[in-house]
Amino acid sequence: MNRRALLAAALGSLAARPGWAASRARITPWGFDLAGMDRSVRPGDDFARYAGGTWMRTTAIPPDRTSWGPFFSLRADAERDVREIIEAASAAPGPPGSDGRRIADTYRAYLDVAAIARAGLSPLFADLAQIGAARTHEEVAALMARPDLPLGGPLSISPWPDARDPDRYAMNIVQSGLSLPDRDYYLTDDRRFAEVREAFGAYVAAMLALAGVPSPEAAAQAVAALETEIARRQWPRDKRNDRDLTYHPMSRAGLKAFAPAYPWDAALAAMDLPAHDLFVVKEDSAVQALTALFRATPVETWRAYMTFRCLNGMADILPPAFDDLAFGFNGRVLAGQPRPRERWRRAVSAVNAAVGEAVGRLYVARRFPPAAKARITALVEDLRSAYAIRIRALDWMSDATKAAALDKLSRLRVKVGYPDRWRDYSGLETRADDPVGNRKRALGWDWRRRVGRLGQPTDRDEWGMTPQTVNAYYNAFFNEIVFPAAILQPPYFDPAADPAVNFGGIGGVIGHEMGHAFDDQGAKTDGRGAQRDWWSPADAARFKALTGRLVEQYAAYEPIPGRRIDGRSTLGENIGDNGGLRVALEAYRLSLRGGRAPRVGGFTGEQRFFLSWAQTYREVIRDAQLRQDLVSDPHSPSVFRVNGVVRNIDAWYRAFDVRPGDRLYLAPGARARIW
Repeated sequence: MNRRALLAAALGSLAARPGWAASRARITPWGFDLAGMDRSVRPGDDFARYAGGTWMRTTAIPPDRTSWGPFFSLRADAERDVREIIEAASAAPGPPGSDGRRIADTYRAYLDVAAIARAGLSPLFADLAQIGAARTHEEVAALMARPDLPLGGPLSISPWPDARDPDRYAMNIVQSGLSLPDRDYYLTDDRRFAEVREAFGAYVAAMLALAGVPSPEAAAQAVAALETEIARRQWPRDKRNDRDLTYHPMSRAGLKAFAPAYPWDAALAAMDLPAHDLFVVKEDSAVQALTALFRATPVETWRAYMTFRCLNGMADILPPAFDDLAFGFNGRVLAGQPRPRERWRRAVSAVNAAVGEAVGRLYVARRFPPAAKARITALVEDLRSAYAIRIRALDWMSDATKAAALDKLSRLRVKVGYPDRWRDYSGLETRADDPVGNRKRALGWDWRRRVGRLGQPTDRDEWGMTPQTVNAYYNAFFNEIVFPAAILQPPYFDPAADPAVNFGGIGGVIGHEMGHAFDDQGAKTDGRGAQRDWWSPADAARFKALTGRLVEQYAAYEPIPGRRIDGRSTLGENIGDNGGLRVALEAYRLSLRGGRAPRVGGFTGEQRFFLSWAQTYREVIRDAQLRQDLVSDPHSPSVFRVNGVVRNIDAWYRAFDVRPGDRLYLAPGARARIW
C-alpha cells in the first residue's frame, strides 16, 4: 500500500463525522474572517498581513492588555465564563470545607478592597517583622525557603520528576532571584532597558518607603545592585535550554560539598521536606556562583531584598497604594499597559491559582460536553497517524532511529479537555475576610501536596493547567500533550467550520505540541519521558544541521529596529510551528481520501488551511511587551509564527503562486524541512 493510501486508510474524513458540518460556523461564513484580510498585500510579501492586515490595522488593544488577538480574546471570554461560575457558587457556597465555600471565600476576600484598605499592612506584620529580625545568612535562607511567601532568592528549590527517571521525583535546584523579566534587562546596553533599570530602582525605593522601611533610597540601590550581580552569574537562555547541560544529580551530602557556601540545612529544614536524598542541580556553575554571592552579600541587603519581594508579590491584595504602585511599574513601565485589569478579572485569576481544578470541574460541566472530548481525541489520532507517515518518509534519518522515533510517537499520551481525576482540596482553609491569609494558605497547601509525594511514583495523571486555561503544552517528563477545554473553540476549533479551517487551526496546534517531542530538546527524551540519547551519531549530526538552518532564518528577523529574534532560544517553538503545520497539512490532505476539496469563497482547500493558521496568530502588541517577549519568551513574535513558517512549506508557494522576487520567497534549497 502506498504512502497516501496508507494514511487515507488510517484517517476518517472529518467532513463525514457526525455533527461536523453543522449549519453555521461561529466565524462566518465558513470559519475564517474574510473582512479581516488585506487583499492589497501580496501573499508572498507578507502572508500575515494578507490574511489579517485589515484586522491588525483596525483593532485597538484594550487598555488593560498589552496585546490582543484570538488567544487573548478567548482568555477574556474564559474569564467571563469563570466569573459566572464563581458568582453562582458564591450565591450558594455550601458548608465550610466544601469546594464551593473555598471558591466563594477566595473570590469575596479578593474583591473586598475596602476591607483590604482598612487592614493596611497588618496581615503581613508578622512576616515583615520576621524578615526584619533576620541576623544571619542561615535565617535568611530559611525565610527564602518558606513556600507561603513570595520572597524569592538566588535559588529555586522544588520537586519535579527526575529527568533521567521520570517515574520518581527529585528536588530540582534552579537559578532564580530576578524581579525583571530576564537577565538581559540588567546587562544589555540598550536605551529602553536602561530606562527600565532606572524606573526599577525608583519603584523599589517607593515600595519600601510606603512600607516604612528606613532609608528606602539606599536600600533600593542595594537591591538593584544585588539583582544585577545575580544576573551576571546566571546562565543565558540558550544555555539554560540545553538539557545536556542541566542534569547534575546529587545526594544531600554531595550538594553541600558542591556548594558549601549556602546554608542548605537551614533552607531544607524550612521546607519541611521528608527524608529525601535526590537533588538535581540545573545550572551547575551558576548555582555555585550564586551561592557564593549569597554568602558574600550582607544580611542587611537580603532583608531589603526580601521585604521588597514580599510587598511586590502581595501588592494586589494590599491597600490600593501598594497595588497602584506595583501596576505603575510592572504593568505600565515593563509592558506598556495603560490601565490595570478590572478587579473582578484579577479575582478570577486568584481563584484559579488557589483552587483552579475545583473551578475547572464546574467549567467543564457547563462548557465542554463529552462529545467534544471524543472529537478532539479523534483529531489528535489523525495527526499522530500523519506524523508516523512523515517520519517513515524522512530521507535524512536512518531506519534504526526512525524505529525509535515511531516508538516514541506511539507512546505519546494525549490529554484532552479535563483530567480524569480531579484534585482534592481537603485541608485547605479559606476565609472570606482574609485575602493575604488565603494566598499564603493556598501556597503552603500546594507545597505540602507536592513534597508529600517525594518517594512515591510520579503522578502521570496530573495536569499542569486547569481546563479553563486557554493554552496547550507538551510535557517531556511524561511524553504527553495536553489540550485544556478552553482552547477548543473558534478560531482554533469549530465543529461547524470548514474542515480546512479546523486542520489549519487546532490541527496546527496539535501538530505543534506533538512537534515538541521531536524538537531540539524534546528529541533528547524517549517514549517513557526519560532523558537519553536514542539517535545514531550520523542522524544527530544531520538533525543539528537542519535545525541550524532554522536558527539562521529566525535570527535574521528584526521585529524592532536593532532587536532581532534569538534563533537559538526560540528554536524549540519554531521547530514545533514548522513541523506541526506540515503534519497538519498532511493530515488534511489525506482526510480527503484522494479527492479534492471544493472551492469555498473563491479559495482552495489548501489556501483555506494556510489562512486558518494565519488567523490563529493575528495579534496587535505594544512595543514594550514585544521588547520584553524578545528576551524572555521562547516563542517567536506572532507575525513570524506565520511568515516564518509558511515560507518553508512548498505547498504554500503553490497555493498562493509565490514566486522569486516576493519578499517571503526562499529558494527550494534554502527551505528548512525537518519533520
